[in-house]
Amino acid sequence: MAKPSLDKDLKKVVHIEKAAESLGRSLAKPGLLAVFMAGCIAVASLFIDQSSHASLVIIAAVIAAYMALNIGANDVANNMGPAVGSRVLSMSGAIAIAALCEASGAILAGGDVVSTVAKDLLVADHGMKAISFIHVMMAALLAASLWIHLATYLGAPVSTTHAIVGGVMGSGAAAAGLDAVNWSVMGKISASWVISPIIGGLFAALLLGLIKWLILYREDRVAAARTWVPPLVALMSGVFAMYLVSKGLRRIWAPSTSAVNAFGVAFFILGFAVTRPWI
Repeated sequence: MAKPSLDKDLKKVVHIEKAAESLGRSLAKPGLLAVFMAGCIAVASLFIDQSSHASLVIIAAVIAAYMALNIGANDVANNMGPAVGSRVLSMSGAIAIAALCEASGAILAGGDVVSTVAKDLLVADHGMKAISFIHVMMAALLAASLWIHLATYLGAPVSTTHAIVGGVMGSGAAAAGLDAVNWSVMGKISASWVISPIIGGLFAALLLGLIKWLILYREDRVAAARTWVPPLVALMSGVFAMYLVSKGLRRIWAPSTSAVNAFGVAFFILGFAVTRPWI
């Protein structure tokens, strides 16, 4: 009789372990969310002075953290979805690369976009008070966050740029009228939304055609790949290096055209040297 009793006890232990594991998984995401929010509030508190707007800084930090989570859930998923779906990257690897690249891009080359959203979308001399401008920006950030959250819940990939630009335009118009919106800048941004996909599609088609012609349509694809993949990767590395040097470092160092070209050539050579042995 001892053995059946022992089996029952072991089954109970197994059920308890499974329940504890399930509970731990269900609490992991809310726990990480709470830690992330607390960290954002702690960082924001470092920039608080004795002004009467200290509470707004904390609220803005919470909304910004909420926006960042939505960007990760929607925008990063758009970028990394094809790589994960094709099994080129694992989920954990895609998340790590996305976190590094998103943060690096924002820090190194996001200054111009931040300046446009903060200063150019609304008319500076329209007479809007400082506190009203703060409320407008917070409302725009919250509205964009809620929209991206809803789109993520529905499984719809949307543009965070469209959301925040539309939020600033709408909140600014609601606060100070349609004249507060800088319509010339809005026109340029709207035009870029139409032109960019067309240009991107043309470049993608040309690049795919080049790859097919140089590699896929050859009799010996392996030999063709060994010949052409290294220079293609090197070209991409050189172009990215030139972009990052010219855009990301200009706030601390304004490189000349020759310096930018030198960086491009150097990273072209480096990319070729690193890629060649692996192909």
